[in-house]
Amino acid sequence: MSKKIQLLSILFLGISSVAFSQIKEEKLILNKKREPEVKKIEKKKTSVEVIKNYPPEEKSQNPVQYDITDVPAVSDFKTSTIQSEDVAPKLTAAVQNNYVQFGMGNYGKILGDLNISKTLQNKIEVGADAHMISTQGLKKEYAWDSKQSATTLGAFLNSYGDKGKFNLNAEYGLNSYNYYGIYALELGDVDLDQRVNQFKVNGYYDFYSNEILNDVRVKSSFLKDHFDAQENQGSILANFSKHAVELSKSGIVMNADLGVDLETVQTDFMIRDQNSASFFNTNLAPKLTFAKGESYLMVGSSFTFLNAKNSNLVMAEQMKSNTTYWFPKAEFQVAAAKEFKFYGGVDGGLKLNTYSDLLQENPFLVSDQMLKPTETKYHFYIGLRGDIDETFKYDVSAGYGKMKDIMFFKANDLFDNNFTLNRSAYNFANTFSAVYDDGNVSDIKGSLQYFPLENLVLDGEINFMRYDLENYNHIYNVPLLTGSIGAKYTMLEKKLSLGFKGIFASDRTTNSYTIEGVANPTMMYQSTEDTDDKVGGYADLNLSAEYKVHKNFSIFALGNNLLSSKYQTYKGYKVLGAQILGGVKITF
Repeated sequence: MSKKIQLLSILFLGISSVAFSQIKEEKLILNKKREPEVKKIEKKKTSVEVIKNYPPEEKSQNPVQYDITDVPAVSDFKTSTIQSEDVAPKLTAAVQNNYVQFGMGNYGKILGDLNISKTLQNKIEVGADAHMISTQGLKKEYAWDSKQSATTLGAFLNSYGDKGKFNLNAEYGLNSYNYYGIYALELGDVDLDQRVNQFKVNGYYDFYSNEILNDVRVKSSFLKDHFDAQENQGSILANFSKHAVELSKSGIVMNADLGVDLETVQTDFMIRDQNSASFFNTNLAPKLTFAKGESYLMVGSSFTFLNAKNSNLVMAEQMKSNTTYWFPKAEFQVAAAKEFKFYGGVDGGLKLNTYSDLLQENPFLVSDQMLKPTETKYHFYIGLRGDIDETFKYDVSAGYGKMKDIMFFKANDLFDNNFTLNRSAYNFANTFSAVYDDGNVSDIKGSLQYFPLENLVLDGEINFMRYDLENYNHIYNVPLLTGSIGAKYTMLEKKLSLGFKGIFASDRTTNSYTIEGVANPTMMYQSTEDTDDKVGGYADLNLSAEYKVHKNFSIFALGNNLLSSKYQTYKGYKVLGAQILGGVKITF
Protein backbone atom coordinates (compact mmCIF):
# COMPACT_ATOMS: atom_id res chain seq x y z
CA MET A 1 0.00 0.00 0.00
CA SER A 2 1.36 3.46 -0.86
CA LYS A 3 2.49 5.95 1.79
CA LYS A 4 -0.26 8.28 0.65
CA ILE A 5 -2.98 5.75 1.47
CA GLN A 6 -1.33 5.05 4.83
CA LEU A 7 -1.33 8.75 5.71
CA LEU A 8 -4.96 9.11 4.66
CA SER A 9 -5.93 6.11 6.80
CA ILE A 10 -4.19 7.51 9.88
CA LEU A 11 -5.84 10.90 9.27
CA PHE A 12 -9.22 9.14 9.04
CA LEU A 13 -8.70 7.54 12.45
CA GLY A 14 -7.78 10.87 14.00
CA ILE A 15 -10.73 12.73 12.51
CA SER A 16 -13.23 9.96 13.33
CA SER A 17 -12.09 9.78 16.94
CA VAL A 18 -13.00 13.44 17.43
CA ALA A 19 -16.13 13.48 15.29
CA PHE A 20 -17.83 10.42 16.67
CA SER A 21 -16.70 10.80 20.29
CA GLN A 22 -18.39 7.83 21.81
CA ILE A 23 -21.14 5.37 22.03
CA LYS A 24 -21.77 2.72 24.64
CA GLU A 25 -21.01 2.08 28.26
CA GLU A 26 -17.43 0.95 28.69
CA LYS A 27 -17.07 -2.59 29.87
CA LEU A 28 -13.49 -3.83 30.55
CA ILE A 29 -13.14 -7.61 30.19
CA LEU A 30 -10.97 -8.80 33.04
CA ASN A 31 -12.31 -12.31 33.29
CA LYS A 32 -11.07 -14.70 30.63
CA LYS A 33 -13.50 -17.35 29.50
CA ARG A 34 -12.04 -20.75 28.98
CA GLU A 35 -15.21 -22.00 27.39
CA PRO A 36 -16.01 -21.64 23.71
CA GLU A 37 -18.59 -19.16 22.58
CA VAL A 38 -21.49 -21.17 21.23
CA LYS A 39 -22.33 -18.56 18.62
CA LYS A 40 -18.99 -19.15 16.96
CA ILE A 41 -19.48 -22.90 16.62
CA GLU A 42 -20.99 -23.78 13.26
CA LYS A 43 -21.51 -27.47 12.57
CA LYS A 44 -22.66 -27.94 9.02
CA LYS A 45 -23.08 -31.70 9.12
CA THR A 46 -24.47 -34.02 11.71
CA SER A 47 -22.69 -37.14 10.65
CA VAL A 48 -19.34 -37.74 9.04
CA GLU A 49 -18.10 -40.37 6.70
CA VAL A 50 -16.50 -43.22 8.60
CA ILE A 51 -12.83 -43.05 7.76
CA LYS A 52 -9.99 -44.93 9.32
CA ASN A 53 -8.14 -42.87 11.95
CA TYR A 54 -10.94 -40.26 11.98
CA PRO A 55 -10.81 -37.48 12.97
CA PRO A 56 -7.91 -36.14 10.95
CA GLU A 57 -5.09 -34.50 12.84
CA GLU A 58 -6.06 -30.93 12.03
CA LYS A 59 -9.71 -31.39 13.06
CA SER A 60 -8.88 -33.15 16.30
CA GLN A 61 -6.72 -30.26 17.37
CA ASN A 62 -9.05 -27.46 16.34
CA PRO A 63 -12.66 -28.63 16.50
CA VAL A 64 -13.91 -25.55 18.31
CA GLN A 65 -12.84 -21.94 18.62
CA TYR A 66 -11.94 -21.69 22.29
CA ASP A 67 -11.95 -18.21 23.74
CA ILE A 68 -8.39 -17.97 25.07
CA THR A 69 -8.12 -14.32 24.15
CA ASP A 70 -5.53 -11.89 25.28
CA VAL A 71 -6.74 -9.05 27.43
CA PRO A 72 -4.38 -6.33 26.32
CA ALA A 73 -3.80 -3.55 28.74
CA VAL A 74 -7.00 -2.25 30.22
CA SER A 75 -9.00 -0.21 27.82
CA ASP A 76 -11.87 1.35 29.67
CA PHE A 77 -11.31 1.10 33.41
CA LYS A 78 -13.52 3.52 35.27
CA THR A 79 -14.20 4.16 38.88
CA SER A 80 -17.90 3.53 38.53
CA THR A 81 -17.53 -0.07 37.44
CA ILE A 82 -14.83 -2.69 37.09
CA GLN A 83 -16.57 -4.43 34.19
CA SER A 84 -15.59 -2.89 30.88
CA GLU A 85 -14.93 -3.67 27.27
CA ASP A 86 -11.51 -4.29 25.77
CA VAL A 87 -10.79 -1.96 22.87
CA ALA A 88 -7.04 -2.48 22.59
CA PRO A 89 -5.95 -4.00 19.27
CA LYS A 90 -4.68 -7.56 18.97
CA LEU A 91 -1.86 -8.44 16.62
CA THR A 92 -2.12 -12.12 15.64
CA ALA A 93 -3.46 -15.28 17.20
CA ALA A 94 0.13 -16.38 17.80
CA VAL A 95 0.56 -13.90 20.65
CA GLN A 96 -2.61 -14.81 22.49
CA ASN A 97 -0.97 -17.53 24.60
CA ASN A 98 2.21 -17.47 26.67
CA TYR A 99 2.66 -13.81 27.41
CA VAL A 100 3.11 -11.45 30.32
CA GLN A 101 2.41 -7.74 30.26
CA PHE A 102 2.67 -4.90 32.75
CA GLY A 103 1.48 -1.32 32.59
CA MET A 104 1.16 1.83 34.69
CA GLY A 105 -0.77 5.05 34.29
CA ASN A 106 -2.25 8.08 36.01
CA TYR A 107 -4.80 7.76 38.83
CA GLY A 108 -2.36 5.21 40.28
CA LYS A 109 -3.47 2.66 37.71
CA ILE A 110 -1.52 -0.61 37.62
CA LEU A 111 -2.10 -3.46 35.19
CA GLY A 112 -0.71 -6.99 35.30
CA ASP A 113 -1.64 -9.70 32.82
CA LEU A 114 -0.29 -13.23 32.41
CA ASN A 115 -1.20 -16.28 30.33
CA ILE A 116 0.79 -19.52 30.12
CA SER A 117 -0.13 -22.75 28.34
CA LYS A 118 1.64 -25.95 27.35
CA THR A 119 0.53 -28.75 25.01
CA LEU A 120 1.70 -32.18 26.15
CA GLN A 121 2.47 -35.15 23.92
CA ASN A 122 -0.91 -36.76 24.59
CA LYS A 123 -2.71 -33.71 23.10
CA ILE A 124 -3.57 -32.32 26.53
CA GLU A 125 -3.13 -28.59 26.90
CA VAL A 126 -2.73 -27.15 30.40
CA GLY A 127 -2.44 -23.50 31.29
CA ALA A 128 -2.92 -20.70 33.77
CA ASP A 129 -4.23 -17.13 33.78
CA ALA A 130 -3.52 -14.21 36.09
CA HIS A 131 -4.99 -10.73 35.67
CA MET A 132 -4.93 -7.71 37.96
CA ILE A 133 -5.90 -4.08 37.61
CA SER A 134 -6.18 -1.37 40.25
CA THR A 135 -6.63 2.37 40.56
CA GLN A 136 -6.42 4.85 43.43
CA GLY A 137 -9.67 6.44 42.29
CA LEU A 138 -10.75 10.09 42.37
CA LYS A 139 -8.83 11.55 45.30
CA LYS A 140 -9.52 15.14 44.20
CA GLU A 141 -13.25 14.56 43.80
CA TYR A 142 -14.04 12.77 47.06
CA ALA A 143 -12.79 13.28 50.61
CA TRP A 144 -13.26 9.56 51.16
CA ASP A 145 -11.70 6.51 49.49
CA SER A 146 -12.76 5.57 45.95
CA LYS A 147 -10.00 3.12 45.03
CA GLN A 148 -10.79 -0.16 43.24
CA SER A 149 -9.03 -3.34 42.21
CA ALA A 150 -9.93 -6.55 40.43
CA THR A 151 -7.93 -9.79 40.37
CA THR A 152 -8.62 -13.02 38.49
CA LEU A 153 -6.62 -16.25 38.82
CA GLY A 154 -7.43 -19.28 36.70
CA ALA A 155 -6.25 -22.64 35.45
CA PHE A 156 -7.52 -24.65 32.48
CA LEU A 157 -7.15 -27.97 30.71
CA ASN A 158 -8.00 -28.88 27.10
CA SER A 159 -7.93 -32.47 25.95
CA TYR A 160 -8.23 -33.51 22.29
CA GLY A 161 -9.58 -37.05 21.94
CA ASP A 162 -10.60 -39.20 19.01
CA LYS A 163 -14.28 -38.28 19.24
CA GLY A 164 -14.32 -34.85 20.78
CA LYS A 165 -12.70 -32.09 22.78
CA PHE A 166 -12.88 -31.68 26.55
CA ASN A 167 -12.35 -28.42 28.40
CA LEU A 168 -12.10 -27.90 32.16
CA ASN A 169 -11.39 -24.58 33.83
CA ALA A 170 -11.31 -23.19 37.36
CA GLU A 171 -11.24 -19.49 38.18
CA TYR A 172 -11.07 -17.33 41.30
CA GLY A 173 -11.99 -13.65 41.15
CA LEU A 174 -11.80 -10.88 43.74
CA ASN A 175 -13.34 -7.44 43.22
CA SER A 176 -12.49 -4.91 45.92
CA TYR A 177 -14.06 -1.45 45.81
CA ASN A 178 -15.97 1.14 47.85
CA TYR A 179 -19.53 2.47 47.98
CA TYR A 180 -18.13 5.94 47.36
CA GLY A 181 -21.14 7.50 45.59
CA ILE A 182 -22.36 9.67 48.46
CA TYR A 183 -24.25 12.69 47.13
CA ALA A 184 -26.78 13.52 49.89
CA LEU A 185 -24.55 13.81 52.98
CA GLU A 186 -21.21 15.41 53.82
CA LEU A 187 -18.78 13.12 55.60
CA GLY A 188 -15.09 12.55 56.10
CA ASP A 189 -12.98 9.42 56.22
CA VAL A 190 -15.29 6.41 56.63
CA ASP A 191 -15.03 2.70 55.79
CA LEU A 192 -17.06 2.15 52.63
CA ASP A 193 -15.51 -1.20 51.75
CA GLN A 194 -17.15 -3.93 49.68
CA ARG A 195 -15.41 -7.10 48.45
CA VAL A 196 -16.83 -9.86 46.27
CA ASN A 197 -15.14 -13.26 46.06
CA GLN A 198 -16.25 -15.74 43.38
CA PHE A 199 -14.97 -19.19 42.48
CA LYS A 200 -16.06 -20.92 39.26
CA VAL A 201 -15.54 -24.42 37.89
CA ASN A 202 -16.76 -25.18 34.36
CA GLY A 203 -16.55 -28.27 32.17
CA TYR A 204 -17.37 -28.70 28.49
CA TYR A 205 -17.32 -31.62 26.06
CA ASP A 206 -17.91 -31.09 22.35
CA PHE A 207 -18.25 -34.00 19.92
CA TYR A 208 -16.61 -33.49 16.51
CA SER A 209 -19.71 -35.01 14.94
CA ASN A 210 -23.00 -33.59 16.17
CA GLU A 211 -24.75 -36.91 15.62
CA ILE A 212 -27.39 -37.30 18.37
CA LEU A 213 -25.37 -35.92 21.32
CA ASN A 214 -23.89 -32.62 20.21
CA ASP A 215 -22.23 -31.22 23.34
CA VAL A 216 -22.50 -31.19 27.13
CA ARG A 217 -21.49 -28.42 29.50
CA VAL A 218 -21.47 -28.12 33.27
CA LYS A 219 -21.11 -24.88 35.20
CA SER A 220 -20.78 -24.04 38.89
CA SER A 221 -20.20 -20.84 40.84
CA PHE A 222 -19.70 -19.95 44.50
CA LEU A 223 -19.92 -16.31 45.60
CA LYS A 224 -19.45 -14.51 48.92
CA ASP A 225 -19.14 -10.81 49.65
CA HIS A 226 -17.94 -8.58 52.51
CA PHE A 227 -21.38 -8.64 54.16
CA ASP A 228 -21.62 -12.46 54.15
CA ALA A 229 -24.04 -12.71 51.24
CA GLN A 230 -23.65 -16.17 49.69
CA GLU A 231 -24.77 -17.59 46.37
CA ASN A 232 -24.23 -21.06 44.93
CA GLN A 233 -25.10 -21.88 41.33
CA GLY A 234 -24.95 -25.02 39.23
CA SER A 235 -26.18 -25.98 35.79
CA ILE A 236 -25.89 -28.72 33.20
CA LEU A 237 -26.83 -28.32 29.55
CA ALA A 238 -26.98 -31.06 26.94
CA ASN A 239 -27.68 -30.46 23.25
CA PHE A 240 -29.06 -33.31 21.15
CA SER A 241 -29.29 -33.01 17.38
CA LYS A 242 -29.80 -34.75 14.07
CA HIS A 243 -28.75 -32.57 11.16
CA ALA A 244 -28.60 -32.57 7.38
CA VAL A 245 -31.54 -34.93 6.80
CA GLU A 246 -32.39 -34.61 3.10
CA LEU A 247 -36.14 -34.25 2.51
CA SER A 248 -36.15 -33.87 -1.27
CA LYS A 249 -33.90 -33.78 -4.29
CA SER A 250 -34.51 -30.04 -4.56
CA GLY A 251 -31.96 -29.42 -1.81
CA ILE A 252 -34.22 -29.00 1.23
CA VAL A 253 -32.64 -30.41 4.40
CA MET A 254 -33.94 -30.70 7.94
CA ASN A 255 -32.13 -30.20 11.23
CA ALA A 256 -33.66 -31.43 14.50
CA ASP A 257 -32.42 -30.13 17.86
CA LEU A 258 -33.30 -30.61 21.51
CA GLY A 259 -31.72 -28.66 24.34
CA VAL A 260 -32.06 -29.92 27.92
CA ASP A 261 -31.02 -27.48 30.65
CA LEU A 262 -31.06 -27.96 34.44
CA GLU A 263 -30.16 -24.99 36.64
CA THR A 264 -30.18 -24.43 40.40
CA VAL A 265 -29.44 -21.26 42.41
CA GLN A 266 -29.40 -20.68 46.18
CA THR A 267 -28.87 -17.12 47.49
CA ASP A 268 -28.81 -16.02 51.14
CA PHE A 269 -28.31 -12.49 52.51
CA MET A 270 -27.28 -11.79 56.10
CA ILE A 271 -28.14 -8.09 56.60
CA ARG A 272 -31.27 -5.91 56.61
CA ASP A 273 -34.31 -8.11 55.73
CA GLN A 274 -32.13 -11.19 55.22
CA ASN A 275 -33.78 -12.20 51.97
CA SER A 276 -33.30 -15.76 50.78
CA ALA A 277 -34.12 -17.25 47.38
CA SER A 278 -33.88 -20.74 45.93
CA PHE A 279 -34.60 -21.70 42.31
CA PHE A 280 -34.56 -24.97 40.44
CA ASN A 281 -35.23 -24.55 36.74
CA THR A 282 -35.71 -27.20 34.04
CA ASN A 283 -35.90 -26.19 30.40
CA LEU A 284 -36.65 -28.28 27.30
CA ALA A 285 -36.18 -26.59 23.92
CA PRO A 286 -37.06 -28.69 20.84
CA LYS A 287 -36.88 -27.19 17.36
CA LEU A 288 -36.95 -28.15 13.68
CA THR A 289 -35.18 -26.22 10.95
CA PHE A 290 -35.91 -26.57 7.25
CA ALA A 291 -33.23 -25.01 5.05
CA LYS A 292 -32.41 -24.55 1.40
CA GLY A 293 -29.24 -22.64 0.73
CA GLU A 294 -29.21 -19.63 3.04
CA SER A 295 -33.00 -19.49 3.35
CA TYR A 296 -34.60 -21.37 6.23
CA LEU A 297 -37.61 -21.77 8.50
CA MET A 298 -37.18 -22.71 12.15
CA VAL A 299 -40.11 -23.69 14.38
CA GLY A 300 -39.85 -24.75 17.98
CA SER A 301 -40.88 -24.19 21.58
CA SER A 302 -39.41 -23.80 25.02
CA PHE A 303 -40.96 -25.56 28.01
CA THR A 304 -39.80 -24.35 31.41
CA PHE A 305 -40.57 -25.81 34.84
CA LEU A 306 -39.60 -23.54 37.76
CA ASN A 307 -39.57 -24.40 41.45
CA ALA A 308 -39.06 -21.23 43.52
CA LYS A 309 -38.75 -20.52 47.25
CA ASN A 310 -38.46 -17.06 48.83
CA SER A 311 -38.27 -15.92 52.43
CA ASN A 312 -37.06 -13.03 54.62
CA LEU A 313 -37.42 -11.71 58.17
CA VAL A 314 -40.77 -10.06 57.34
CA MET A 315 -42.41 -13.24 56.01
CA ALA A 316 -44.03 -15.47 58.57
CA GLU A 317 -43.26 -18.49 56.40
CA GLN A 318 -41.43 -19.42 53.25
CA MET A 319 -43.23 -18.69 49.97
CA LYS A 320 -43.14 -21.60 47.53
CA SER A 321 -44.33 -21.91 43.96
CA ASN A 322 -44.18 -24.37 41.09
CA THR A 323 -44.81 -22.82 37.70
CA THR A 324 -44.86 -24.19 34.15
CA TYR A 325 -44.14 -21.89 31.21
CA TRP A 326 -44.44 -22.24 27.46
CA PHE A 327 -42.61 -19.89 25.09
CA PRO A 328 -42.84 -19.68 21.28
CA LYS A 329 -39.73 -20.09 19.13
CA ALA A 330 -39.77 -19.44 15.39
CA GLU A 331 -37.59 -17.72 12.83
CA PHE A 332 -37.40 -17.44 9.07
CA GLN A 333 -34.89 -16.03 6.63
CA VAL A 334 -35.44 -15.31 2.94
CA ALA A 335 -32.11 -14.87 1.18
CA ALA A 336 -32.82 -13.00 -2.04
CA ALA A 337 -29.04 -12.62 -2.38
CA LYS A 338 -26.10 -12.59 -0.02
CA GLU A 339 -26.45 -8.80 0.04
CA PHE A 340 -30.09 -8.87 1.17
CA LYS A 341 -31.45 -11.39 3.65
CA PHE A 342 -34.83 -10.61 5.18
CA TYR A 343 -35.56 -12.34 8.49
CA GLY A 344 -38.05 -12.30 11.34
CA GLY A 345 -39.40 -14.37 14.17
CA VAL A 346 -40.70 -14.62 17.69
CA ASP A 347 -39.08 -15.85 20.87
CA GLY A 348 -39.44 -15.73 24.64
CA GLY A 349 -37.96 -17.21 27.76
CA LEU A 350 -37.31 -17.10 31.49
CA LYS A 351 -34.15 -15.51 32.91
CA LEU A 352 -33.11 -16.15 36.52
CA ASN A 353 -31.83 -12.91 38.05
CA THR A 354 -28.95 -13.97 40.29
CA TYR A 355 -26.94 -11.79 42.67
CA SER A 356 -23.83 -12.56 40.61
CA ASP A 357 -25.45 -11.30 37.40
CA LEU A 358 -26.81 -8.19 39.11
CA LEU A 359 -23.35 -7.28 40.42
CA GLN A 360 -21.97 -7.49 36.87
CA GLU A 361 -24.41 -4.76 35.83
CA ASN A 362 -24.26 -2.67 39.01
CA PRO A 363 -21.62 -3.44 41.66
CA PHE A 364 -23.10 -0.86 44.05
CA LEU A 365 -26.01 -2.99 45.26
CA VAL A 366 -26.86 -3.40 48.92
CA SER A 367 -26.18 -6.99 50.01
CA ASP A 368 -29.87 -7.75 50.48
CA GLN A 369 -31.94 -8.27 47.35
CA MET A 370 -35.36 -9.67 46.49
CA LEU A 371 -34.62 -11.96 43.54
CA LYS A 372 -37.25 -12.78 40.93
CA PRO A 373 -36.96 -14.28 37.43
CA THR A 374 -37.78 -12.08 34.42
CA GLU A 375 -40.26 -13.58 31.97
CA THR A 376 -40.32 -12.55 28.31
CA LYS A 377 -43.79 -13.72 27.30
CA TYR A 378 -43.08 -13.02 23.64
CA HIS A 379 -40.79 -10.87 21.51
CA PHE A 380 -41.52 -10.34 17.81
CA TYR A 381 -38.77 -9.04 15.55
CA ILE A 382 -38.00 -8.40 11.88
CA GLY A 383 -34.75 -7.41 10.24
CA LEU A 384 -32.51 -7.16 7.22
CA ARG A 385 -28.88 -8.26 7.01
CA GLY A 386 -26.33 -8.86 4.32
CA ASP A 387 -22.78 -8.95 3.05
CA ILE A 388 -21.90 -6.62 0.16
CA ASP A 389 -18.79 -7.64 -1.78
CA GLU A 390 -17.28 -9.02 1.44
CA THR A 391 -16.37 -5.47 2.41
CA PHE A 392 -19.55 -4.28 4.09
CA LYS A 393 -21.65 -6.32 6.54
CA TYR A 394 -24.79 -4.99 8.18
CA ASP A 395 -27.70 -6.10 10.36
CA VAL A 396 -30.72 -3.92 11.19
CA SER A 397 -33.73 -5.12 13.17
CA ALA A 398 -36.75 -3.91 15.12
CA GLY A 399 -38.76 -5.72 17.77
CA TYR A 400 -41.63 -5.53 20.22
CA GLY A 401 -42.25 -7.70 23.26
CA LYS A 402 -44.26 -8.18 26.43
CA MET A 403 -42.41 -8.89 29.68
CA LYS A 404 -43.19 -9.67 33.29
CA ASP A 405 -40.97 -8.68 36.23
CA ILE A 406 -38.61 -6.52 34.19
CA MET A 407 -35.59 -5.97 36.45
CA PHE A 408 -33.94 -2.57 36.88
CA PHE A 409 -32.14 -0.67 39.65
CA LYS A 410 -33.69 1.81 42.08
CA ALA A 411 -31.63 4.04 44.38
CA ASN A 412 -31.98 3.33 48.10
CA ASP A 413 -32.84 5.89 50.78
CA LEU A 414 -31.17 5.92 54.20
CA PHE A 415 -32.16 2.71 55.95
CA ASP A 416 -32.75 4.63 59.19
CA ASN A 417 -33.23 8.30 60.12
CA ASN A 418 -30.85 8.39 63.11
CA PHE A 419 -28.92 11.67 63.19
CA THR A 420 -25.43 10.17 62.96
CA LEU A 421 -22.69 9.48 60.42
CA ASN A 422 -21.63 6.35 62.28
CA ARG A 423 -23.28 4.19 59.65
CA SER A 424 -22.67 1.04 57.67
CA ALA A 425 -20.97 1.46 54.29
CA TYR A 426 -24.28 0.96 52.45
CA ASN A 427 -26.36 3.32 54.63
CA PHE A 428 -25.62 6.73 53.06
CA ALA A 429 -28.22 6.64 50.25
CA ASN A 430 -25.34 5.32 48.13
CA THR A 431 -26.60 1.87 47.16
CA PHE A 432 -29.19 0.38 44.83
CA SER A 433 -31.74 -2.42 44.89
CA ALA A 434 -33.33 -4.49 42.16
CA VAL A 435 -36.99 -3.66 41.53
CA TYR A 436 -39.44 -5.24 39.11
CA ASP A 437 -42.35 -4.17 36.96
CA ASP A 438 -44.43 -5.58 34.10
CA GLY A 439 -44.60 -3.87 30.73
CA ASN A 440 -43.79 -3.73 27.04
CA VAL A 441 -40.47 -3.11 25.33
CA SER A 442 -39.73 -1.72 21.86
CA ASP A 443 -36.27 -2.02 20.38
CA ILE A 444 -34.35 -1.01 17.27
CA LYS A 445 -30.83 -2.33 16.69
CA GLY A 446 -28.27 -1.77 14.00
CA SER A 447 -24.69 -2.93 13.49
CA LEU A 448 -22.19 -2.80 10.65
CA GLN A 449 -18.64 -3.71 9.71
CA TYR A 450 -16.69 -2.10 6.87
CA PHE A 451 -13.37 -3.26 5.43
CA PRO A 452 -12.19 -0.45 3.11
CA LEU A 453 -8.59 -1.68 3.20
CA GLU A 454 -6.97 -5.00 3.93
CA ASN A 455 -5.51 -3.62 7.14
CA LEU A 456 -8.36 -1.34 8.22
CA VAL A 457 -11.60 -2.45 9.91
CA LEU A 458 -14.43 -0.09 10.89
CA ASP A 459 -17.43 -1.09 12.95
CA GLY A 460 -20.38 0.51 14.66
CA GLU A 461 -23.59 -0.30 16.42
CA ILE A 462 -26.59 1.52 17.84
CA ASN A 463 -29.34 0.32 20.18
CA PHE A 464 -32.67 1.95 21.00
CA MET A 465 -34.70 0.47 23.89
CA ARG A 466 -37.98 1.92 25.14
CA TYR A 467 -39.96 0.50 28.07
CA ASP A 468 -43.64 1.13 28.84
CA LEU A 469 -44.18 0.01 32.46
CA GLU A 470 -47.42 -0.60 34.36
CA ASN A 471 -46.49 0.93 37.73
CA TYR A 472 -43.35 3.06 37.32
CA ASN A 473 -43.45 6.20 35.18
CA HIS A 474 -39.85 5.62 34.16
CA ILE A 475 -37.48 2.70 34.01
CA TYR A 476 -34.56 3.77 36.20
CA ASN A 477 -30.89 3.69 35.20
CA VAL A 478 -31.51 2.42 31.66
CA PRO A 479 -30.54 4.78 28.79
CA LEU A 480 -32.88 5.13 25.85
CA LEU A 481 -30.04 5.11 23.32
CA THR A 482 -26.57 3.55 23.33
CA GLY A 483 -24.03 2.89 20.64
CA SER A 484 -20.40 2.62 19.62
CA ILE A 485 -18.05 3.19 16.72
CA GLY A 486 -14.60 1.67 16.38
CA ALA A 487 -11.64 1.19 14.10
CA LYS A 488 -8.60 -1.08 13.96
CA TYR A 489 -5.65 -0.34 11.72
CA THR A 490 -2.37 -2.20 11.22
CA MET A 491 0.69 -0.96 9.37
CA LEU A 492 4.45 -1.48 9.03
CA GLU A 493 3.91 -5.14 8.14
CA LYS A 494 1.57 -5.56 11.11
CA LYS A 495 4.18 -4.43 13.59
CA LEU A 496 2.08 -1.41 14.56
CA SER A 497 -1.57 -1.76 15.56
CA LEU A 498 -3.81 1.23 16.21
CA GLY A 499 -7.26 1.09 17.76
CA PHE A 500 -10.08 3.54 18.35
CA LYS A 501 -13.41 3.18 20.05
CA GLY A 502 -15.98 5.81 20.88
CA ILE A 503 -18.94 5.00 23.09
CA PHE A 504 -22.00 7.04 24.00
CA ALA A 505 -25.23 6.82 25.97
CA SER A 506 -28.19 9.15 26.25
CA ASP A 507 -29.63 10.54 29.48
CA ARG A 508 -31.04 8.06 31.93
CA THR A 509 -33.69 8.68 34.57
CA THR A 510 -33.09 7.75 38.19
CA ASN A 511 -34.58 8.41 41.58
CA SER A 512 -32.53 10.27 44.21
CA TYR A 513 -32.86 11.75 47.70
CA THR A 514 -32.33 15.08 49.41
CA ILE A 515 -31.49 14.57 53.09
CA GLU A 516 -31.44 17.17 55.85
CA GLY A 517 -31.25 17.12 59.60
CA VAL A 518 -34.40 18.14 61.48
CA ALA A 519 -33.80 20.31 64.53
CA ASN A 520 -36.04 18.89 67.21
CA PRO A 521 -35.39 17.19 70.55
CA THR A 522 -34.89 13.79 68.87
CA MET A 523 -32.60 15.06 66.07
CA MET A 524 -33.10 12.88 63.00
CA TYR A 525 -32.64 12.90 59.25
CA GLN A 526 -35.54 13.64 56.94
CA SER A 527 -35.38 12.63 53.27
CA THR A 528 -37.26 13.77 50.16
CA GLU A 529 -37.34 11.58 47.04
CA ASP A 530 -37.05 12.90 43.50
CA THR A 531 -38.53 10.27 41.16
CA ASP A 532 -37.51 12.10 37.97
CA ASP A 533 -33.85 12.92 38.46
CA LYS A 534 -31.45 12.69 35.51
CA VAL A 535 -28.00 11.16 35.18
CA GLY A 536 -26.58 12.87 32.11
CA GLY A 537 -25.61 11.13 28.92
CA TYR A 538 -21.96 10.92 27.97
CA ALA A 539 -19.43 10.53 25.19
CA ASP A 540 -16.19 8.70 25.88
CA LEU A 541 -13.21 8.43 23.54
CA ASN A 542 -10.60 5.64 23.65
CA LEU A 543 -7.41 5.20 21.61
CA SER A 544 -4.80 2.47 21.73
CA ALA A 545 -1.50 1.60 20.08
CA GLU A 546 0.81 -1.39 20.22
CA TYR A 547 4.19 -1.69 18.50
CA LYS A 548 5.95 -5.00 18.06
CA VAL A 549 9.61 -4.14 18.63
CA HIS A 550 10.61 -7.80 18.39
CA LYS A 551 8.65 -10.99 17.75
CA ASN A 552 8.70 -11.55 21.52
CA PHE A 553 8.53 -7.97 22.77
CA SER A 554 5.92 -5.23 22.36
CA ILE A 555 5.22 -1.83 23.87
CA PHE A 556 1.72 -0.39 24.18
CA ALA A 557 -0.04 2.84 25.12
CA LEU A 558 -3.70 3.42 25.88
CA GLY A 559 -5.75 6.56 26.25
CA ASN A 560 -9.19 6.26 27.83
CA ASN A 561 -11.96 8.81 28.30
CA LEU A 562 -9.78 11.31 26.45
CA LEU A 563 -12.56 13.90 26.49
CA SER A 564 -12.11 13.85 30.30
CA SER A 565 -15.86 13.60 30.84
CA LYS A 566 -16.50 13.03 34.53
CA TYR A 567 -19.90 11.53 33.88
CA GLN A 568 -21.90 9.17 36.09
CA THR A 569 -23.38 5.83 35.17
CA TYR A 570 -25.12 5.64 38.56
CA LYS A 571 -26.05 8.59 40.75
CA GLY A 572 -23.04 9.73 42.78
CA TYR A 573 -20.48 7.48 41.09
CA LYS A 574 -18.25 9.65 38.92
CA VAL A 575 -15.86 7.92 36.54
CA LEU A 576 -12.17 8.58 36.06
CA GLY A 577 -11.19 11.48 33.80
CA ALA A 578 -8.66 11.28 30.97
CA GLN A 579 -6.37 8.30 31.49
CA ILE A 580 -3.05 7.42 29.91
CA LEU A 581 -1.47 4.02 30.47
CA GLY A 582 1.70 2.54 29.00
CA GLY A 583 3.49 -0.75 29.35
CA VAL A 584 5.31 -3.68 27.86
CA LYS A 585 4.34 -7.17 26.73
CA ILE A 586 6.63 -10.18 26.46
CA THR A 587 5.52 -13.28 24.56
CA PHE A 588 7.28 -16.62 24.64
